[in-house]
Amino acid sequence: MEFALSEQQKMMQDSVDGALTKACPLDRVRGAADGGAAPADDVWRVLADLGIAGVLIPEAHGGLGLGLLEAALIAETLGKHVAPVPFVATAVMAPLALMAGGTATQQARWLPKLASGEVRAAVAVSEYAGGARENAGVSAKDGRLSGKALFAIDFAGADIIIVADRELRLHLVLANAAGLTMRALPTIDRTRSFGELVFDGVAAEPLAGASETAIARISDAGRVMLAADTLGAGWTMINKAVAYAKERRQFGRIIASFQAVKHLCAEMAAQLEPGRALVWYAAYALDLRPDEAPLVAAHAKSYLGEAGRFVARTATEVHGGIGITDMLGLHYWYKRIGANRPLLGSPEHMREQAARLHEFVA
Repeated sequence: MEFALSEQQKMMQDSVDGALTKACPLDRVRGAADGGAAPADDVWRVLADLGIAGVLIPEAHGGLGLGLLEAALIAETLGKHVAPVPFVATAVMAPLALMAGGTATQQARWLPKLASGEVRAAVAVSEYAGGARENAGVSAKDGRLSGKALFAIDFAGADIIIVADRELRLHLVLANAAGLTMRALPTIDRTRSFGELVFDGVAAEPLAGASETAIARISDAGRVMLAADTLGAGWTMINKAVAYAKERRQFGRIIASFQAVKHLCAEMAAQLEPGRALVWYAAYALDLRPDEAPLVAAHAKSYLGEAGRFVARTATEVHGGIGITDMLGLHYWYKRIGANRPLLGSPEHMREQAARLHEFVA
């Protein structure tokens, strides 16, 4: 059996790659990052016109009706271009939450708008998926939310927010709801936005059909998208390091001719490439083998977190002193990989979860 991409999947990924090559050069990334981690609306519109915003949303609601493997291929391409656009929450986690737990009315109201890119969604499940922080957590009572949620994903420009409470239930909140205070959380990655949400009796619509299983699924889907993003960003850093090594001369020779540099580049590729199969299979399992999905998602997130960090550091070292300069822009990929590593669960957290699933620990 050959586990490989279909021609349609390859064409889709090539289309996204070509669109981002034109719409999202490094200067556009730099402009968005310098603007305070605001999403690049022009780049997002290009992607929405391709149908990327509705990749998972059924055709009946205006989406493409594709699967999580296709979404992972898009996430990999976004990481390749370090695109400053919402995706993990807006196009993946929020639609999955609405499809899993939303009523027919909620789905009819929000899914078409998400599919068109008219509406964007943030998702706040970090207290469940990545480990609770001190004084964080949301409680629900009589249709209202109170408490604090940290590291809401795709925070800037969001129109609606999907929130998990302490009882592992999901709620939909309007971003302009009374009693909701929103504050941007600065991170090392300025190509995406994360926020703190403080709820003071905020009116919320429960996604009544969602259960703990639904929260686990959307969290695992988010982890696989982040792993795919790291895969794409890591390969860009490797390719840039190889290209630089072929041009840079030292001691009268290009540095690519030095065995030590060859070994660094080969080791980066050897570390990162196994993650591709993990990401593909994890995305496939989320759609078709749900019993395996939690374990393989944990493995994919953990492995890419470690391999991505190694690639980011080593590629910067190959570039020497210029690697850390803003002029080169390599730091955007470095920081993107760094932010992906702890989000929705660090490698250590994911390995612990895998150990529990294997029943190695209680």
